[in-house]
Formats: sequence, C-alpha cells, structure tokens
Amino acid sequence: MKDFAFISDFDGTLTKKDFYKILSETYYKEELKPIYDSWKNGEMKDVEYLGYVFNNVRRNETELYEDILNIDFDPTAKAFIEQVKAAGGDFIVISAGSSYYIDKVFEKHHIDGVDVYSNKCIFKDNGIYFDLDEHDEFYSDRYGIDKLIVVEKLKANYKKVFYAGDSGPDLQPALVSDVVFAKGKLVELLKKEKKEFIEFETFSEVWDKLKKYL
Repeated sequence: MKDFAFISDFDGTLTKKDFYKILSETYYKEELKPIYDSWKNGEMKDVEYLGYVFNNVRRNETELYEDILNIDFDPTAKAFIEQVKAAGGDFIVISAGSSYYIDKVFEKHHIDGVDVYSNKCIFKDNGIYFDLDEHDEFYSDRYGIDKLIVVEKLKANYKKVFYAGDSGPDLQPALVSDVVFAKGKLVELLKKEKKEFIEFETFSEVWDKLKKYL
C-alpha cells in the first residue's frame, strides 16, 4: 500500500474555466440558452448537455486543437505535481470532462506520470463525441464517469487520499476522502455537509498545507 494519492478534478480545478464553458461562450449564442436551462432544471443529464456543446461546436480537429492549447491551465500545478511525486505520492486526475483534451493539455505542459480517469471522446463531424461504455466499472449515466466509485477503488491502494475539486460532481468523492481542498461551488456544498475542507485558488497554495498531513 502506498502512502498517499492526491486526486484532482480537471476542469475548473486545474484550469481556470471548464472547457465546455469556453466552447459555449466562444462559439454559441442565444440558441444554447434553452438547452442550458433544461440542464439546470434537471431535465437533461450532464453528459447530455456537455455532449450537445461538444457535438455542435462546428470546428475541425486542427481548430479544436488550438482551442485546447489555449485552455488556461494553472501555471503552478506542474510544480505541485512534482512535489507530490517527490514525496512518494501519486497525482491522479478524475474528470467528468474528457481525456480527449486533458491528455493534450498535459502534453503541452510536459506533465507525465499522471493517471487520468475520464470520459473517452472521439472527433467526428466537426465535433467531439462521447464514446462511453455502459458496462465500464466506473460508468455513470449522469456524468459518464462516477467519481465516487473511482475514489473508493483507489482508496484501497493508499494510506491517505487527498481530493481537490470545484463543483457538484466532486462532492461525493470529497466526502469519502481524508483531506479535501475546495474552490468554487464545492465550498458551499461541503459547508452544507459539514465536511471540513481547505479552501484554495491555485495549486501554489496547496503544498504547504498538504505536507502537514504527510
């Protein structure tokens, strides 16, 4: 059993803004509003809304690659990941977005040795399409991937699990983690659940707080 894992969400946690929000704000106008409202009203699942945004972006693969490389990635995250590894820990990403763009962002920033649990996507018809396996052990019909199941399985391999996230899909995995770092909407959700957490904005703030628990 290894000493510890630091598990992080990707969109909005390692990046300033979710990729689907970047696409929405850049390439969509008013036509997206009723679909967005349906999602927020619970009439659409997350994977359906993100799927609509990804499918209908009307960008060729070269153009999408440029969009991905322009994702505002936390410039302090790479140093933090290296600190985690140097201390004998594993840095792991769990995302309800897609490894289609996560892998490209990590490649751009020369980050390797990070396991990524996320939704598989493929490019076709000038869009990005989810390629999900309903029989996968981590499958979720709402998010594509069930972060809680992934964290529960990972916990069996580590003495301590840290978790960082920013939104609703991060709540359940955060609740079963030993120490939680939170930002965005996750802060209020954890307060409601009376789960202790450490608030942060960038990963430059995390190491000094994290090492106290090692």
